[in-house]
Amino acid sequence: MTPRASAPARTTSSRLPGGTASPGGTASPGGTASPGGTARLRLDLGYDGARFHGWAIQPGTRTVEGVLADTLALLLRTPQPPALTVAGRTDAGVHARGQVAHLDVPEQAWAAIAPTAVRRLNRVLPADVRVRSIGAAPAGFDARFSALWRRYSYRVCDGLACADPLRRHDTLWHRLPVDAGLMNEAAAACLGEHDFAAFCRRRPGASTVRELLRLDWRRDEAGVVVGTVVADAFCHNMVRALTGALLAVGDGRRPVGWLAGVLAAAVRDPAVTVAPPHPLCLEQVCYPPDAELAERARLARRVRGVG
Repeated sequence: MTPRASAPARTTSSRLPGGTASPGGTASPGGTASPGGTARLRLDLGYDGARFHGWAIQPGTRTVEGVLADTLALLLRTPQPPALTVAGRTDAGVHARGQVAHLDVPEQAWAAIAPTAVRRLNRVLPADVRVRSIGAAPAGFDARFSALWRRYSYRVCDGLACADPLRRHDTLWHRLPVDAGLMNEAAAACLGEHDFAAFCRRRPGASTVRELLRLDWRRDEAGVVVGTVVADAFCHNMVRALTGALLAVGDGRRPVGWLAGVLAAAVRDPAVTVAPPHPLCLEQVCYPPDAELAERARLARRVRGVG
């Protein structure tokens, strides 16, 4: 679908998702202005993470942020690439359909490209990154801290009959059959607010307390087991560690109650295998109504010990 340039990008509904939702391509010349003459922009995008070393800029490696920032600097004609704040810092190999970022740019530079920004960005960007929309962000918007929740999916093929070679780059081929019912039974113990230190790579000064809103598995029409994970935010490696633990329950290597015990211990368990990154995809990021964006960001920073 060719993105269209019209009204500013809107935030998504705060209702828990039943499926993927993505805003239409938009571009608006306004922006959230500051006294310094800058405009805050919201950018919605998707990418195939296979050839990226994650989101965040790293010297000497190809990253989503690096490619995007360089392209934005070229089109905006700024002396330095703009700083991007993202809703979910995906790891190497992880994909995104519903990633959201914000950036602050000079108002004049934005006004010069706003009407054709989506088309021009996608013409310069490589084929494994697509910008869905870019436009004026509502007052108080922060792509990271204003978010209510993030939704990820994870695809597992546990039988030769459903092993589609065309999907091998976004699907795990698991050597043992799994029981999605057992995985869901074990996952129930993780729902709600917990310290997920057992499933996270700790970072100095960062909290590992998160609220897990949804964690379930189902077989699709092709026989692929698809996991859906929704939380207010995720620690580093959290989704992949939970997936690795649930696969051990689903294929019979661990009992259903094992996961609850690992969670309660609140320390990294060497028995938990972190699942591979390539079947993981950031599907959607949800934000509250515009009037609540600033307050949501303030609360999130306080809870996570930032700012």
